[in-house]
Amino acid sequence: MIRSVFLLAAFNCAVFAHAQPYPNRPIRLVVPFAAGGTADVIARNVANEVGAQLGQSFVLDNRGGANGIIGTDIVAKAAPDGHTLLHVTASFVINPNAYTRLPYDIFGDFEPVTNVVLGTGYLLVLHPAVPANSVKEFVALARDSNKVSYSSPGVGNTLHLAAELFSVRAGVKLLHVPYKGVAPAMNAVLAGEVQATFIPATIALPLVKAGRAKAIAFTGASRFAGLPQLPTMSEAGVANLELSGSWHGWFATGKTPPNVVSRIQSEVAKALRVPRVRDAIISGGYEPDGRSPTEFRNFLRVEYERYAEMLRVAHVAKTSY
Repeated sequence: MIRSVFLLAAFNCAVFAHAQPYPNRPIRLVVPFAAGGTADVIARNVANEVGAQLGQSFVLDNRGGANGIIGTDIVAKAAPDGHTLLHVTASFVINPNAYTRLPYDIFGDFEPVTNVVLGTGYLLVLHPAVPANSVKEFVALARDSNKVSYSSPGVGNTLHLAAELFSVRAGVKLLHVPYKGVAPAMNAVLAGEVQATFIPATIALPLVKAGRAKAIAFTGASRFAGLPQLPTMSEAGVANLELSGSWHGWFATGKTPPNVVSRIQSEVAKALRVPRVRDAIISGGYEPDGRSPTEFRNFLRVEYERYAEMLRVAHVAKTSY
């Protein structure tokens, strides 16, 4: 009799634990890049609203390094309960093509939740002292000098690819200087450590408007609304260089229950419709998304192949991280 009571109590405890509503504690959102960068800014904006909707706080955990691999691996190995999530850029699908070995499988160790935003393009930004005020002048400067350098958040990320594709399409050679995040890469331009960078408007726009940096072109299909006087790359004379910019998506650990994944996706989609959140995203050069987990999974497959081709065209060889 005592044994039966004990088993029944244990069963009831297990049922209660399983039936606990999600979320039942603060959610850890790992951003695998340095604080102050584009991913960090977008993640905080969306997470604050989602947390308010769920009635639980989000704790952002910036784990920069190795083009996002270090932080991404943390989520791959977390408990699959939806309380540890990943906010990551297109580096997620680039890294398997850019590095020889990863400590995780992007298609097996994660549950795609939703794509949060889609980029519309990058700004080509220079230090104010660089003697070039147009793409034509910048290309001429690069051809006359072997010392024109650019920064990026690391090897194989979207900003590195943008610069390398620019080099190929414009027929110039630029020196790549990698840093440990978008914010450090932008700071390198401001400090004059490098002459240029390709950067999302989220980070660069306030600096350009303050005169601390100068933007000379936009990589999107159409002009950037925040700086409508800037030409697109095609308008500036660089053909076949139309880059919409990176996307930012949320992932859960593999085998996270579908109902939890669905709940997170619906709350993100709801947050993206809030005017304050939506306006901040658009002003930063992005478009709100919020697609379903299934749609996001299909999108990832296409993006994986697309970036593999971009790496090939840009002559970026695989390396160890």
